[in-house]
Amino acid sequence: MSAPATGPIRLVLVDDHEMVIAGLTAMLASFRGRVRVVGSAVGAEQALDVVAALQPDIVLCDVRMQQMSGLDLCRTLRERHPAVKVVLLSVYDDEQYLFQALRAGAAGYLLKKISGEDLVRQLELALTGTTVIDPELAGRAVGTAARMQSEECWPGARRGLTQRESEVLSLMVTGLSNRGIANRLVVSDETVKSHLRSIYRKLGVGDRDSAVATALREGTFR
Repeated sequence: MSAPATGPIRLVLVDDHEMVIAGLTAMLASFRGRVRVVGSAVGAEQALDVVAALQPDIVLCDVRMQQMSGLDLCRTLRERHPAVKVVLLSVYDDEQYLFQALRAGAAGYLLKKISGEDLVRQLELALTGTTVIDPELAGRAVGTAARMQSEECWPGARRGLTQRESEVLSLMVTGLSNRGIANRLVVSDETVKSHLRSIYRKLGVGDRDSAVATALREGTFR
């Protein structure tokens, strides 16, 4: 996906450690045509002033910081600057952090092991409204969410999904394409598309990304 027509993404970096900010800035320097670091903040408190002054497109911040967590910063920024998207970047591949991030209104949750090219691509997707999540973490989150709902016959039952529709949605969360889902379930592509239409209607969403985000945000329909 190309950068927005209006120019490179205007990005603010937030972390407790200047070394991390410097490393990210250096890594993104090779992608100036697509992403431009317009500012940075050491800690969440400073970030509030920086974001208010610069009004970036996206804030990329750590999850765990001393004065205020990235989750709390995300909530505050979403309240004060709803047009600014917040993507959390963390070393913690913990599904609970992911669930909390989505509930806080984050546009994504990525891991610090990500490459520069992948990070830029995910930021571009986030700017379009797509919820971006580390693929490996998203896959594990499906199982965690299912265990959280042990009182249900299957994850999603409370939202009216059939068992097969729940299977389709779980495979969507892991990142499988329609063809991949069809192969895994040994059904036709048209059957998968039919399930997707039903899933969207029952969840009250209009597309694949929104369905996945809903599944993760609600802990698989808790």
